[in-house]
Amino acid sequence: MRLVGPTGEQLGIKPFREALQIAADQNLDLVNVAPTAKPPVCRIMDYGKFRYEQQKKEKEARKNQKIVELKEVRFSATIDEHDYQTKLRNVLKFLKDGDKVKCSVRFRGREITHADVGQRVLERVAKEAEEVSVAERRPKLEGRSMIMILAPKA
Repeated sequence: MRLVGPTGEQLGIKPFREALQIAADQNLDLVNVAPTAKPPVCRIMDYGKFRYEQQKKEKEARKNQKIVELKEVRFSATIDEHDYQTKLRNVLKFLKDGDKVKCSVRFRGREITHADVGQRVLERVAKEAEEVSVAERRPKLEGRSMIMILAPKA
């Protein structure tokens, strides 16, 4: 097997027992870093310290990543102007925070016969939020509700 020292220097090709003895003499571990290579590559290192630093790097990477959530804002087909502005403000806030927004219009009773009214509400939301978002899914009727998904612009 090819042996790499603790500071990264090449120690040449050594038999397994000799490599294990060199690692034991230095009070370190023999770690197989490339088992599929010909010959396999092993490195002399402190495996506990290596694992600890790997875990620290993974934790730091997890801390820095943003989890995109899907927030829902419900409108009604007969929404009043002030209520509409309040809900639109929430949609814009969610988009600026980097979350996706599911805008839905729930049709109650006979409102379903005028689905075009709900579609106009959702199209208006998409139009007013177009500088900060992109429509991931256009308004589409699913059962008694019409759904549209907006995603923040990159």
